[in-house]
Amino acid sequence: MDPACLPASRSALLLVDLQNGTCGPGQETLRPEFCGLFRQRTLPAARRALAEARRAGAEVIHTVIANLTADGRDRSLDYKRCGMGFPPGSAEARVIEELDPLPDELVLPKSSSSPFSSTTLDYLLRNIGIEVLVVAGILTDQCIDHTVKDAADRGYRVVCLHDACMAESLERHEAALACFRGYAEQRRVQEVIWRE
Repeated sequence: MDPACLPASRSALLLVDLQNGTCGPGQETLRPEFCGLFRQRTLPAARRALAEARRAGAEVIHTVIANLTADGRDRSLDYKRCGMGFPPGSAEARVIEELDPLPDELVLPKSSSSPFSSTTLDYLLRNIGIEVLVVAGILTDQCIDHTVKDAADRGYRVVCLHDACMAESLERHEAALACFRGYAEQRRVQEVIWRE
Protein backbone atom coordinates (compact mmCIF):
# COMPACT_ATOMS: atom_id res chain seq x y z
CA MET A 1 0.00 0.00 0.00
CA ASP A 2 1.28 3.47 -0.85
CA PRO A 3 2.19 5.56 2.18
CA ALA A 4 -0.11 8.30 3.37
CA CYS A 5 1.66 11.66 3.28
CA LEU A 6 0.27 13.96 5.94
CA PRO A 7 0.94 17.69 6.33
CA ALA A 8 2.06 17.90 9.95
CA SER A 9 1.03 21.54 10.39
CA ARG A 10 -2.56 20.72 9.39
CA SER A 11 -2.83 17.28 11.01
CA ALA A 12 -3.67 16.06 14.49
CA LEU A 13 -3.10 12.69 16.09
CA LEU A 14 -6.11 11.83 18.23
CA LEU A 15 -5.43 9.16 20.86
CA VAL A 16 -8.78 7.85 22.08
CA ASP A 17 -9.34 6.51 25.61
CA LEU A 18 -5.85 5.13 26.22
CA GLN A 19 -6.18 5.62 29.95
CA ASN A 20 -5.67 3.80 33.22
CA GLY A 21 -9.33 2.82 33.56
CA THR A 22 -9.44 1.08 30.18
CA CYS A 23 -5.98 -0.36 29.55
CA GLY A 24 -3.75 0.69 32.44
CA PRO A 25 -2.39 -0.97 35.58
CA GLY A 26 -4.82 -3.34 37.25
CA GLN A 27 -6.79 -4.05 34.08
CA GLU A 28 -4.73 -7.21 33.42
CA THR A 29 -6.58 -9.08 36.16
CA LEU A 30 -9.99 -7.94 34.92
CA ARG A 31 -9.35 -8.44 31.19
CA PRO A 32 -6.21 -10.56 30.77
CA GLU A 33 -6.64 -11.50 27.10
CA PHE A 34 -7.49 -7.95 26.04
CA CYS A 35 -4.61 -6.44 28.01
CA GLY A 36 -2.16 -9.03 26.73
CA LEU A 37 -3.00 -8.24 23.11
CA PHE A 38 -3.07 -4.51 23.84
CA ARG A 39 0.42 -4.54 25.38
CA GLN A 40 1.83 -6.82 22.68
CA ARG A 41 0.26 -5.28 19.55
CA THR A 42 -1.54 -1.99 20.06
CA LEU A 43 0.57 -0.10 22.58
CA PRO A 44 3.86 -0.33 20.63
CA ALA A 45 2.10 0.99 17.51
CA ALA A 46 0.45 3.81 19.48
CA ARG A 47 3.78 4.77 21.05
CA ARG A 48 5.42 4.88 17.63
CA ALA A 49 2.58 6.99 16.19
CA LEU A 50 2.86 9.41 19.10
CA ALA A 51 6.65 9.72 18.78
CA GLU A 52 6.44 10.34 15.04
CA ALA A 53 3.64 12.90 15.33
CA ARG A 54 5.57 14.77 18.02
CA ARG A 55 8.78 14.67 15.99
CA ALA A 56 6.98 16.13 12.97
CA GLY A 57 5.31 18.85 15.03
CA ALA A 58 1.74 17.63 14.47
CA GLU A 59 -0.92 18.47 17.02
CA VAL A 60 -1.51 15.71 19.59
CA ILE A 61 -4.85 15.40 21.36
CA HIS A 62 -5.81 12.79 23.95
CA THR A 63 -9.36 11.90 24.95
CA VAL A 64 -10.20 10.18 28.20
CA ILE A 65 -13.49 8.82 29.42
CA ALA A 66 -14.24 11.06 32.38
CA ASN A 67 -17.42 12.44 33.85
CA LEU A 68 -17.68 16.16 34.37
CA THR A 69 -19.74 15.51 37.53
CA ALA A 70 -18.95 13.29 40.51
CA ASP A 71 -22.11 11.21 40.04
CA GLY A 72 -21.80 11.00 36.25
CA ARG A 73 -25.18 12.55 35.52
CA ASP A 74 -23.64 14.31 32.50
CA ARG A 75 -22.82 11.03 30.71
CA SER A 76 -24.52 9.88 27.52
CA LEU A 77 -27.45 7.49 27.89
CA ASP A 78 -25.29 4.71 26.45
CA TYR A 79 -22.57 5.30 29.06
CA LYS A 80 -25.18 5.38 31.82
CA ARG A 81 -26.74 2.11 30.63
CA CYS A 82 -23.43 0.23 30.50
CA GLY A 83 -21.96 1.86 33.61
CA MET A 84 -19.11 3.50 31.71
CA GLY A 85 -17.49 6.55 33.23
CA PHE A 86 -14.82 7.61 35.66
CA PRO A 87 -14.87 10.41 38.22
CA PRO A 88 -13.23 13.67 37.18
CA GLY A 89 -9.58 13.82 38.21
CA SER A 90 -9.45 10.14 39.15
CA ALA A 91 -6.49 7.85 38.46
CA GLU A 92 -8.70 5.89 36.04
CA ALA A 93 -9.30 9.05 33.99
CA ARG A 94 -5.59 9.69 33.39
CA VAL A 95 -3.74 8.79 30.20
CA ILE A 96 -1.55 5.71 30.67
CA GLU A 97 2.03 6.44 31.64
CA GLU A 98 3.48 5.10 28.38
CA LEU A 99 1.62 7.79 26.42
CA ASP A 100 1.82 10.53 29.04
CA PRO A 101 0.76 13.86 27.49
CA LEU A 102 3.30 16.64 27.18
CA PRO A 103 2.39 19.86 29.03
CA ASP A 104 0.98 21.60 25.93
CA GLU A 105 -0.98 18.63 24.53
CA LEU A 106 -4.75 18.79 24.85
CA VAL A 107 -6.52 16.24 27.05
CA LEU A 108 -10.28 16.23 26.57
CA PRO A 109 -12.57 14.45 29.03
CA LYS A 110 -15.49 12.86 27.21
CA SER A 111 -18.73 11.32 28.39
CA SER A 112 -19.92 9.75 25.13
CA SER A 113 -18.52 7.37 22.53
CA SER A 114 -17.55 10.13 20.09
CA PRO A 115 -15.58 13.09 21.38
CA PHE A 116 -17.43 15.18 18.80
CA SER A 117 -20.62 14.71 20.87
CA SER A 118 -19.40 15.60 24.36
CA THR A 119 -16.31 17.81 23.93
CA THR A 120 -15.23 20.92 22.04
CA LEU A 121 -13.05 18.81 19.73
CA ASP A 122 -14.48 20.13 16.45
CA TYR A 123 -14.19 23.74 17.65
CA LEU A 124 -10.58 23.19 18.72
CA LEU A 125 -9.56 21.43 15.50
CA ARG A 126 -10.99 24.26 13.40
CA ASN A 127 -9.32 26.94 15.57
CA ILE A 128 -5.96 25.19 15.21
CA GLY A 129 -6.41 24.76 11.44
CA ILE A 130 -6.56 20.97 11.37
CA GLU A 131 -7.72 19.31 8.15
CA VAL A 132 -6.46 15.76 8.71
CA LEU A 133 -7.44 13.73 11.78
CA VAL A 134 -5.33 10.65 12.49
CA VAL A 135 -7.15 8.35 14.91
CA ALA A 136 -5.82 5.61 17.20
CA GLY A 137 -7.03 4.02 20.41
CA ILE A 138 -9.79 1.85 21.80
CA LEU A 139 -12.27 0.35 21.20
CA THR A 140 -12.28 -0.05 17.41
CA ASP A 141 -15.93 -1.07 17.24
CA GLN A 142 -17.16 1.57 19.65
CA CYS A 143 -15.40 4.89 20.27
CA ILE A 144 -13.08 4.64 17.26
CA ASP A 145 -16.00 3.81 14.96
CA HIS A 146 -18.06 6.75 16.23
CA THR A 147 -15.11 9.14 16.10
CA VAL A 148 -14.08 8.19 12.56
CA LYS A 149 -17.60 8.55 11.20
CA ASP A 150 -18.28 11.82 13.00
CA ALA A 151 -14.97 13.30 11.78
CA ALA A 152 -15.69 12.28 8.20
CA ASP A 153 -19.18 13.75 8.39
CA ARG A 154 -17.63 17.05 9.50
CA GLY A 155 -15.34 17.17 6.48
CA TYR A 156 -12.01 16.05 7.91
CA ARG A 157 -9.71 13.73 6.02
CA VAL A 158 -9.58 10.80 8.44
CA VAL A 159 -6.75 8.30 8.75
CA CYS A 160 -7.31 5.35 11.08
CA LEU A 161 -4.09 3.73 12.32
CA HIS A 162 -5.58 0.25 12.53
CA ASP A 163 -2.57 -1.37 14.18
CA ALA A 164 -2.78 1.27 16.94
CA CYS A 165 -6.45 0.43 17.57
CA MET A 166 -8.04 -2.50 19.33
CA ALA A 167 -11.43 -3.99 20.22
CA GLU A 168 -12.32 -6.63 22.80
CA SER A 169 -11.37 -9.29 20.24
CA LEU A 170 -9.56 -9.43 16.92
CA GLU A 171 -12.81 -10.48 15.25
CA ARG A 172 -14.62 -7.38 16.51
CA HIS A 173 -11.64 -5.22 15.51
CA GLU A 174 -11.69 -6.55 11.92
CA ALA A 175 -15.47 -6.26 11.67
CA ALA A 176 -15.32 -2.62 12.76
CA LEU A 177 -12.61 -1.80 10.23
CA ALA A 178 -14.77 -3.31 7.50
CA CYS A 179 -17.78 -1.31 8.70
CA PHE A 180 -16.12 2.12 8.53
CA ARG A 181 -13.74 1.48 5.63
CA GLY A 182 -15.46 4.11 3.46
CA TYR A 183 -15.11 6.82 6.10
CA ALA A 184 -11.35 6.72 6.60
CA GLU A 185 -8.07 5.70 5.08
CA GLN A 186 -6.89 2.67 7.02
CA ARG A 187 -3.15 2.56 7.51
CA ARG A 188 -0.53 0.90 9.63
CA VAL A 189 1.58 3.36 11.61
CA GLN A 190 4.61 2.59 9.44
CA GLU A 191 2.65 3.55 6.30
CA VAL A 192 2.26 7.17 7.40
CA ILE A 193 4.77 9.83 6.41
CA TRP A 194 4.51 13.14 8.25
CA ARG A 195 5.64 16.07 6.10
CA GLU A 196 6.91 19.19 7.85
